Amino acid sequence: MSALPKIPIRMTVAEFFAWNPPSPQLWQLVDGEPQAMAPPNHTHGAIQAELARLIGNTLGERGSPCHVVVTPGVIPRVQSETNVRIPDLAVTCSGYDAEESALANPILLIEILSPSNQAETWANVWAYTTIPSVQEILVLKTASIGAELLRRNQDGSWPSKPLTIETGELTLESIGFGIPLAAAYRTTRLATNK
Repeated sequence: MSALPKIPIRMTVAEFFAWNPPSPQLWQLVDGEPQAMAPPNHTHGAIQAELARLIGNTLGERGSPCHVVVTPGVIPRVQSETNVRIPDLAVTCSGYDAEESALANPILLIEILSPSNQAETWANVWAYTTIPSVQEILVLKTASIGAELLRRNQDGSWPSKPLTIETGELTLESIGFGIPLAAAYRTTRLATNK
């Protein structure tokens, strides 16, 4: 029986991108420590796919230069040498290099909140607020239909608390996008349990 490859205890962003992880799952770098990410459950994956489709179709129909990226690496400005976080979705309006390891200049970041990883998800959300290009951060729930939205203020600051959305319209000003909140849950069991 062969031993599993040893996971480095601490690394920089450059070392993280050069690293060959011991498993094909997603990894993120949090304060220099590589962390394996569990595969999403069915509800999480369905919300992620549905919202990526809705946003991507809307941007495409408009001929927008913006596009959706699924599970990109993003580098927060705070401790940028030791952090690569992985949101569920991102939107950027910038061009990119085909070999780019991390998404440059995202304007919208989206996390899908599973009850088992709330602390880690919110730690990522607050790290995202340090990325200068980010205008909005959306956190969708998986235990019920609902979302929390952080939107950068006119002066560049962030509100101390997110806006809670439980019914009605979900509006993302950063990309001029709006849908009924329930539309993001169309392919989940939550949509049939109203």
